[in-house]
Amino acid sequence: MRLNFFWTQFLSTRLIVNLATLGPIGRVKNAPGTVGSIVGLLLYAVLFQAAGPIEFLLLISILSYLAMAVCDAAESRLQMRDPSMIVLDECIAMPLVFLGMQGSAGLVAKHGGWPVLLAGFILFRIFDILKPFGIARLQNFPGGIGCVVDDLAAALAACCCLHLVLNFI
Repeated sequence: MRLNFFWTQFLSTRLIVNLATLGPIGRVKNAPGTVGSIVGLLLYAVLFQAAGPIEFLLLISILSYLAMAVCDAAESRLQMRDPSMIVLDECIAMPLVFLGMQGSAGLVAKHGGWPVLLAGFILFRIFDILKPFGIARLQNFPGGIGCVVDDLAAALAACCCLHLVLNFI
């Protein structure tokens, strides 16, 4: 069953593809997913870092829905299944790595900021590339859902690992 993101039909193909690829980011020749994840770190710093738990979950939910819709439309219009040029999924999933760590008293700040961000980034890329624990099977969901949900799962796995590491340091 494929969800119908009907509202995307009113957006131009150019806009849909540029949103899904984050403009020129998805067209980087080497490791576009890694570059998209770096943009996701910036997204975390700008929108999520100071958010409370409810705001964090609400924002990630809204952005995930929008990413699924845009990625679904982009796959359809490009006639490609989860091409590497679509990096919106990595960008949207990246902040989820730091769930429960935000705020001035959070684990990111407590452990010096950038080392935690770097560790989260590395863990996310490992889980996103290797797709262990059944994460790879999530790509089998149709359209934009499959495109985004595997990255969200990779981010949650990285989040769990990062929490474990930080709580035992």
